[in-house]
Amino acid sequence: MPELPEVQTTVDGLNKKVLKRTFVDVWSDWGKIVKKPIFFEEFRREIKNKKIKRIWRRAKNIIFDLSEGYSLLIHQKMTGHLLVGSWNLESGKWVPAGKGPLNDPYNRFLHVVFFFDDGKMMALSDARKFAKIELWKTEELLSSKEFKNLGPEPLEKSFTLDKFKQALKDKRGKVKQVIMKPEVIAGIGNIYASEALWQAKIHPEKNIAKLSDKELGLLYQAIKKVLTLAVKLGGESFSDYRKPDGSKGDFDTEREAYKREGQKCHRCSTKIERIKFGGRSAFFCPRCQKL
Repeated sequence: MPELPEVQTTVDGLNKKVLKRTFVDVWSDWGKIVKKPIFFEEFRREIKNKKIKRIWRRAKNIIFDLSEGYSLLIHQKMTGHLLVGSWNLESGKWVPAGKGPLNDPYNRFLHVVFFFDDGKMMALSDARKFAKIELWKTEELLSSKEFKNLGPEPLEKSFTLDKFKQALKDKRGKVKQVIMKPEVIAGIGNIYASEALWQAKIHPEKNIAKLSDKELGLLYQAIKKVLTLAVKLGGESFSDYRKPDGSKGDFDTEREAYKREGQKCHRCSTKIERIKFGGRSAFFCPRCQKL
């Protein structure tokens, strides 16, 4: 699933490519991706002639603030990613108009295509069709339960060590599971939770209530370091995610724990192990990250 760095990379790319553009139409072969309004044709009618005034991120949500007091929310879920370019509809399938990264096989699952006033197109590629698209009144979105319950943004300047400790105050449970909860900290998923815990030398199953002040400080620094680097490198693309131009992110060479089961730890050469709990895998070094 695209996590904070991938979503931020997408937002940064979209700001360069489609900011200030106006929607003129939208196509879909899977209208159920649009959750609000529930009927695709109503969504199509409402999105037309709306201008993009701002593109930003909250947790893993991409938000387009539009004219007339509306906001378009897109959550890419497991395998979705937004692309910008030009395609031609051939035999019922969208084919990139030219050569380049849009021809990557992972970019072929186009289920929603937006058309802009300058001729550009923005497409949602989603192999598993889990992504969601919603059109909100901006005030209603910002005051919605979903948004109000989100935790602090870990890359904002206001996310201090004290704020981090406050977010974890009175929390119980395994540290990896807790820091992945969006109501605790916004945007951290499986990849970067494993990476940050490796950096901080903390076992993913350790009870968060038993972390020392020193460990909390190390984890805070590790989260900011890992996420900042991942954004700089355009996210992780070992699976489905691609940047808006269709190319891969470059974080893959920086992975220290995630998906490195059986490979040597880059710190102590012990083999990285994988355990499963809470329905997710955790990757860690049993020597560096003792329970």
